Amino acid sequence: MSEIDHIEVRGGNVNNLKNIDVDIPLNKFVAISGPSGSGKSSLAMGILYSEGSKRYLDALSTYTKNRIGQAKSAQVRSVKHIPSALALRQRPSIPSDRSTVGSMSEIFNVVRLIFSRLGSVVCPNGHRLEPSMAIAQAMAMSGEKMGQITCPVCGAAFMAKSAEDFSFNSTGACPECHGLGRIRELDPEKIIDDENKTLAEGAVASWRLPGRNFMPTVVANIGVRTDVPYKDLTDKEKDIVLHGEKKQYKVDFRSSTGRVFHTDKALYENAYDAVYDSVKSSKSDRSVARLNAFFHFSTCPVCHGTRLNPDLLTQLVAGLTIVQVGNLTLSQLPEWERQTKAQLPADMQKMAGALFADLDNNLQPLLELGLSYLTLSRNGNSLSTGELQRIELARTLRTETTGVLYVLDEPSIGLHPDNIRGLIHVMRALIAQGNSLVVVDHESSIIAAADWVIEIGPGSGDAGGRVIAEGTPESLTHNPKSLIGPFISGKAQILRPKQAALTDLSKKLHETHLTVSNYFNLHNVAIEFPDNRLTAVTGFSGAGKTSLILDSLVNAIQDKKRGLKLPKQVTELNTDLHEVISVDSSPVGKNGRSTLATYTSIMDNLRHIFASLPAAKAKHFGISYFSYNSKEGACPHCGGTGTMTLDVQYLPDIEEVCPYCHGTRFIDDVQKILWHGYSIVDLLNLSVEAALPVFKSETAIERQLQLLAEVGLGYLHLGESTPSLSGGEAQRLKLAKHLTRGQKGTLFVFDEPSIGLHPRDVQILLGVLDKLKENGATIIVITHDMTIMINSDYLIDLGPKGGSDGGKVMAFGQPLQLIQHPTSITLTYLQKYWDHFQAQISV
Repeated sequence: MSEIDHIEVRGGNVNNLKNIDVDIPLNKFVAISGPSGSGKSSLAMGILYSEGSKRYLDALSTYTKNRIGQAKSAQVRSVKHIPSALALRQRPSIPSDRSTVGSMSEIFNVVRLIFSRLGSVVCPNGHRLEPSMAIAQAMAMSGEKMGQITCPVCGAAFMAKSAEDFSFNSTGACPECHGLGRIRELDPEKIIDDENKTLAEGAVASWRLPGRNFMPTVVANIGVRTDVPYKDLTDKEKDIVLHGEKKQYKVDFRSSTGRVFHTDKALYENAYDAVYDSVKSSKSDRSVARLNAFFHFSTCPVCHGTRLNPDLLTQLVAGLTIVQVGNLTLSQLPEWERQTKAQLPADMQKMAGALFADLDNNLQPLLELGLSYLTLSRNGNSLSTGELQRIELARTLRTETTGVLYVLDEPSIGLHPDNIRGLIHVMRALIAQGNSLVVVDHESSIIAAADWVIEIGPGSGDAGGRVIAEGTPESLTHNPKSLIGPFISGKAQILRPKQAALTDLSKKLHETHLTVSNYFNLHNVAIEFPDNRLTAVTGFSGAGKTSLILDSLVNAIQDKKRGLKLPKQVTELNTDLHEVISVDSSPVGKNGRSTLATYTSIMDNLRHIFASLPAAKAKHFGISYFSYNSKEGACPHCGGTGTMTLDVQYLPDIEEVCPYCHGTRFIDDVQKILWHGYSIVDLLNLSVEAALPVFKSETAIERQLQLLAEVGLGYLHLGESTPSLSGGEAQRLKLAKHLTRGQKGTLFVFDEPSIGLHPRDVQILLGVLDKLKENGATIIVITHDMTIMINSDYLIDLGPKGGSDGGKVMAFGQPLQLIQHPTSITLTYLQKYWDHFQAQISV
């Protein structure tokens, strides 16, 4: 019997996949490539991960499956020979306030154990006890004897600290902030929204929280005037509003129809209690975030932000407290390990070796993935998407699994070219452990390192969804159907033609000057860049790009516009720029009700067009009938979502197309109203490109469609859900509305705009940026993408690396001049990249 060496996918129809048949080699590094929206993630996540995780869960008990989130069943005829699957998604979930790099990587768990076993402790009378086997053995005892130590100097008996005692999420938490490192206080200025409003008009912001909107009626019953501006209330009335007693009152409530409802038990909550009581009952992250707007946060005065009980700071390892170790960068931990072992007695070396071996196993993948600049104490929710992905990947590698299918979605996000090598090494290690690896990525060096490549295309949306090429990276360089082949071989055209009027930096231009004194790893850093040009800001993760541009430059321009003091770290800002627009890759819209048509003005225009038709007027259908978000127009069975979710207990929820409206979202009568032979449903099913000739006589809609086509989104349907768009698609959608007007004096800032973009799509993005420049905009792009770097007018490189090794301006100037004599690691890679393509490029 021949050995099975591939996963067999037959009849894949997830999203825009066109009934594809494809074989995925097992125990190999397989890359999936293709344009944005072509169907890559549909194959990787929608079929391979969905089916792989489902097969694993099918082996579990019903009880267990009922408590595990399960992926939806894939729309595929058959998938054979697929291993259990794990996935690292492009957008990892944001960690909680209690997460740190140390806790997420589990390195801090080992550090806590090291402090409890190898630490130098202090007795109640102040005598320091050096590390010894006696202390370590006492910590290994069970029950009441655990940690009992007698001081050899004064004879005092005391309890040494356990690993649990050093946890800020457990007994080691600071008693004041409970392990958060900061405290929050209610901000009085945020309680009253507008002193010029009356209480009835909503002057008290906290009374607009859920369940509190009737407070003005209650407080009126107490004797406070609700029909005069808050500022004109007496001190006594204001005191009742802010601090009145919580008690029940007899109140008559009048409805909008004039009916009166009486109650004897209307509970009054003053403006402050409304917030505090809401905090006690809030459970969702969204409600907590809303309530946090009423507070201001400051560093905890007891633990000074360390999260830990200060009593723990007497215990030392190699002369450092656990807080000091937490503030070390990952790259500094090996030296701490060396110093610790050097100071321990001989009989403790074996134990130390075992403990630090565990630490090293956790640490090494993080260093290889370019995260050496992070500290253990860094808040998890302050990390970038790429950093979160790499921590997950490192944790996955450490588990040393075998026989698993790993599916990685854009693992190169946020990686400097120098870190790509470490990423490839880590991915190779997964294969060496006996696993299979499928990677969705656009980075040509990662694709070139794969054993096998599957290309989905040839276009996006309806024009994609087919397997257009597959084979080894070398074979694709000779395949005329391959889109990625020319980028692997170096035959692709990467340099865009530039207009001399916009690229000549020899003539005098307005410039922006910024100086940052001391901010994280930035110390007296001064930069300047030309206005009305594209400037690329480059460097390793942690080099200071975000601190310099987003935290300092952007905030300084905004503060200057508002007439406020500049951020304290900004000592100089000399600029003609007065507006800032930050364009990120976060999802557009909060749920599936947000579509391309609703995000733009297209849906509003459509509703007015249909409501003005004679057929609509005859049925008295106003504009509300032509919205699936209103009860008049929405299908009453699915509520206008077009789908219905069926709960089948221990099996995954089944999402079905609504059997009543068949996914159209609207009631039948609305669909019978036609404009030029199209119902509103027909129009929402059109792609942008297909809709352009249909609306050639509707100027407002046609212009919106043209803008969407110009930013490379012509393949999207008007009714497409915007939260499902990739990061690159979301960025371009946000950009579309800025292409219609002059942008002189406006700074556009992009943070990693090439995320999720095929090299061909990067050229489209650069074309959009050129249009912004033509409109007078100044553009800064924080990027690791070398095509964007080489096409920029100006480049500022920070380094030499990240963290404490970063924060310096390594180079600035025009890219093609800078790479002639590289002065930084980034420029060295950029020079190699340019040389790879130079033979085919006419400069």
